[in-house]
Amino acid sequence: MEFDSSSSPSSSSCLDSGKTWGEKISQKVLSVYKCLPKKGKPQGREVTVLAAFLTSSPSQDLEVVALGTGTKCIGRSRLSPHGDIVNDSHAEVIARRALMRFFYTEIQSLLTISNRHSHNSGSKQLEGDDITNLLFQLGSDGPGKGKITMRAGWKLHLYVSQLPCGGASVCLPLFSSRNSALRNGDLTSSLNENDSMDEQTGSFSNLGNFTVGSLSGNSSQIIGMVQRKPGRGDTTLSVSCSDKIARWNVLGVQGALLSYFLQPVYLSSITVGQSHNYPKTFPLEDNMRRALYNRVLPLLDKLNSPFQVNQPLFWEAPMPPEEFQHLETATFTLTCGYSICWNKSGLHEVVLGTTGRKQGTSVKGALHASTEPSLCKKRLLEVFLLLRHKASIESPANEVSYRELKNG
Repeated sequence: MEFDSSSSPSSSSCLDSGKTWGEKISQKVLSVYKCLPKKGKPQGREVTVLAAFLTSSPSQDLEVVALGTGTKCIGRSRLSPHGDIVNDSHAEVIARRALMRFFYTEIQSLLTISNRHSHNSGSKQLEGDDITNLLFQLGSDGPGKGKITMRAGWKLHLYVSQLPCGGASVCLPLFSSRNSALRNGDLTSSLNENDSMDEQTGSFSNLGNFTVGSLSGNSSQIIGMVQRKPGRGDTTLSVSCSDKIARWNVLGVQGALLSYFLQPVYLSSITVGQSHNYPKTFPLEDNMRRALYNRVLPLLDKLNSPFQVNQPLFWEAPMPPEEFQHLETATFTLTCGYSICWNKSGLHEVVLGTTGRKQGTSVKGALHASTEPSLCKKRLLEVFLLLRHKASIESPANEVSYRELKNG
């Protein structure tokens, strides 16, 4: 596959006042994070992980549109059948769900402007000031027919303060703190040989076959495996962040429900912060490329349009502030239990990662609707159904389940 240099800034164009692209990205993200209230941020010796999605305009002006923090996820025994909690509160996943909420808001704005323009002029073709602040544009056939796409020249970028858990971290001499269970040979953090592929990888399993082996303490044996999130105690069913990002490089970041409206939205670049845990000669960018791109290349000839194997550029960012620096020993640092979720369109919530509900939820009121995060499946489904009605997308004659909607 030929490398598409237009998908992100080249090394010669990513300099601004002497700053590299990685420095520009991290500076933008940290600036937004610092402006957020103290609620949900690490306190004392606590640390967390920070992730964010940014857009760049044709002139490469950067803007943070979604942000998340966190390192926790829900164990198998605490999962809810009602979709009213957030199962995976790792920073990358929280930021991506905040991005999805942002996408819904952008699409709603686009459809509102389009309908108003059509009523006034009889045409759905937007031009001039109508599209100045819009991330998306209508397909050629208008709403309900052609799918919405990102405007020409606009790109989407991902920043993470450290290597994602899973495959991107297993080549370190000692795995990152979020892979500590794997380092200690905890088989429950990896997918077992006898698990069904559907349980292991969800919809991703339909796109290709992956070798799933067992652990024996040797990191070379788990490279390329689909892994669960690391952790102790109650086993989680959440797939590692490396696996999820690799999936985004095939299916897009928008998810199944937003695909009713959007063409796949792919990342143009992925930027990761440096760490004290990396050796001085550690090839950070090469490691990301192996775990997040190279391993899905075998799918290249198995995909139907409009899906593709996306090739983002990989960048290294400076070491983040201390509250995002994870040491290999818990003697000096503790992981923060809260996840901040924020986006440009007004979302700002704090979720307790060990319960998947909003911060401040009491035991007595744990099942009340007011404790449900905006990022849980139930709330995202509600937004989808409202937008589907507004977009006049044909609905099934009978009631369908959330899973059936996702499967199309």
